[in-house]
Amino acid sequence: MKYGIVAFPSKKLQDLANTYRKRYDSHYAKITPHITLKEAFEADESQIHTISETIASIAKNHEPLKIHASRVSSFFPTTNVIFFRIEPTDQLKNIHTELQDRLNIGKPKHVFIPHITIAQDITDTEHDDIFGQLRMIGVNEKETIDRIHLLYQLENGSWTTYETYRLTGDEQ
Repeated sequence: MKYGIVAFPSKKLQDLANTYRKRYDSHYAKITPHITLKEAFEADESQIHTISETIASIAKNHEPLKIHASRVSSFFPTTNVIFFRIEPTDQLKNIHTELQDRLNIGKPKHVFIPHITIAQDITDTEHDDIFGQLRMIGVNEKETIDRIHLLYQLENGSWTTYETYRLTGDEQ
């Protein structure tokens, strides 16, 4: 089964992202707006309990995430993905690195760039039009996220929560 680890922003930031995702994101119906902390990986039932315990342990080491969605950006020309850039912080990098190192489930496919996708699977022309418009509108939202989530993918391609972990910083 396919799993991933994410942080969901507040409803306010999700609603803002969804105003664009409805029109420009082919994955709109499959997952709510999120920050990917560990990209999709394969695991079976026998592994998932240990993985879940490890994530719980990691969550206790980290305080709630302070995030700042600071601008609209793009991965162009690599791919036509437009996103809200989440300013990279030591806190975000540390939780990502600890998840990667302690879970040891494959090498990451991409460099960790915290973001919330708002458009994907669009043509070059659509990308140019949409990106220009959204950059002018911009984004500037700051908030705190106190939970991370282990998700799994259903047969229809949508994602749902397997377990939620509170970021407490209790064991720093």
